Amino acid sequence: MTNSMAIPMTDDKEHKLELEIDTAVEAIPEINSTPIDAEFNLAAQELAEVSDGFAEDFLYHIKPNSRRNERIISFCLVYAADRFEYSVTLEGLMQNLRDGYSLEVAHSDFITTLVGGVINEHEQLDERIKPYLKNWKLERLGCCTRLILRMGLWELSQPGAIPSVVLNEAIELAKLFAEKDAYKFVNGILDEIVKKTTVSAAPQAEATLAQAVVEEEEEEN
Repeated sequence: MTNSMAIPMTDDKEHKLELEIDTAVEAIPEINSTPIDAEFNLAAQELAEVSDGFAEDFLYHIKPNSRRNERIISFCLVYAADRFEYSVTLEGLMQNLRDGYSLEVAHSDFITTLVGGVINEHEQLDERIKPYLKNWKLERLGCCTRLILRMGLWELSQPGAIPSVVLNEAIELAKLFAEKDAYKFVNGILDEIVKKTTVSAAPQAEATLAQAVVEEEEEEN
């Protein structure tokens, strides 16, 4: 058996081989370093920005001179409380509005009552909302959507609340602050709560009315 021997390469052949390698490398398409799911990541980032924040410049121009404006300002205060993880008092939040936007809201009983109620009862409100979130978890909701649901539910729980007004105002808040089409979700959840509450309250209302009739008849006798 004969042993094979390496044949020395001449300078010309070596140079030619280097040129061929360089040409081949240049012909290789540039590797795309962009992640495959870049568009998904970008969409998620944009949604997070919409869900978790909003432009506050409008606060320089808004005044608490209508119920709608009062609800908008209330939402901003509730939002701030949530961002501060409920470590700042309502008085502190209102002071921030005064200092940052020259916006005085302390004299609005509607704002202080609504915001104070939602802040103080936010955990209980979340528990009441959860049963209506079919195939959803509360934590998956956008921040603004969750806060608007809390506000709507708190208002619906107050004596004399008009459901149609509360739902309409919640929808408008969602259109202003929540992610795209979230107003449909807000409307659906609050509408179901209204229907369930109305049905469950009907027997009690009938019992109360019947008791009042009995008492009236007893007084007449």
